[in-house]
Amino acid sequence: MAKKINVVEGSRHGFDHSPQGRQGSNKRLFVFGDSYVDTGNTGKAFSPAWKAPYGSTFPGKPAGRFSDGRVLTDYLASFLGIRSPIPYRWRKYGKEVLKYGMNFGSGGTGVFDTIVPGPNMTTQINYFEQQVAEKVYTKQDLGNSIALASIAGNDYATFILLNGSSEPLQDFTRSVINQISVNLKRIHNLGVRKILVTSIEPLGCLPRIAAKFLYKKCSQIENSATTFHNQLLQQVVRDLNNATHQSAFRIIDLNYAFLSAMKKQNNHTGTVKFGDPLKPCCVGVAEGYSCGDVDENGVKKFAMCKHPMSAFFWDDVHPTQEGWHEVFLALQPSLNKLH
Repeated sequence: MAKKINVVEGSRHGFDHSPQGRQGSNKRLFVFGDSYVDTGNTGKAFSPAWKAPYGSTFPGKPAGRFSDGRVLTDYLASFLGIRSPIPYRWRKYGKEVLKYGMNFGSGGTGVFDTIVPGPNMTTQINYFEQQVAEKVYTKQDLGNSIALASIAGNDYATFILLNGSSEPLQDFTRSVINQISVNLKRIHNLGVRKILVTSIEPLGCLPRIAAKFLYKKCSQIENSATTFHNQLLQQVVRDLNNATHQSAFRIIDLNYAFLSAMKKQNNHTGTVKFGDPLKPCCVGVAEGYSCGDVDENGVKKFAMCKHPMSAFFWDDVHPTQEGWHEVFLALQPSLNKLH
């Protein structure tokens, strides 16, 4: 039952970003995607999100989020004036919070199958469809709901791992975008009237890529792949809106928001808020180890910065809670148009 409390309290304690406050919101949020939105769906056996020091800022212990605290889902839910939707994995333990929606996102997954065991987005939408068929949510519920689809690049990481970095990505990118289009259309056809899809963050700025530049600069090769993906995504969203004769589909521009947040300046001093924005807070102490790893004797094999609030990235891929907060602030002007 402790897990249920973590989920329910995902957007409490002075954490209200809703422009009209939390009163009377009857919106529901349905979430699909990967570790940028996962709040507890991955299995404890293989996921670092269930190991210390993940969750050390919020809720104070590992709770299935790939960060030291809150992630994108939590901030969007708070903005909508609702609690963070319960993870699909824990739905039977939180029936009283089903009214806020459900989170199907699972860390490491993609539009297609990846090297990480977990449901791809098609399967996640199957789970959602099953909830609709079982009348957990009515047509009226869905008509007043918002869907968020996160695609952070796991498909590309898998493609490069299996095919090598020399294999051209553009044809595969088109396949990814085509499947995203199919997925978004399917969510809409199930009755959700507003659907948000993330652009891909600047892949070349992720610490696992920036490490080869000693965290001093981003890789333009990966960032050019980001640009190509995002350009195709913009066209797909335009086409979907034209086909439905409404603005049901909208891009949440993570690429812009990440770059903006990493350059954020402190109001009083004018200095950059995140001094080394590409340098992660939590890293493995040697090759083959990552944040949260221990050896066979239980000895920690990771090092952690003293102040996660001063770091944009938590580990080699994911922002800290403070990083996500700044990303959300960069996104908020465009999110205001949802109301």
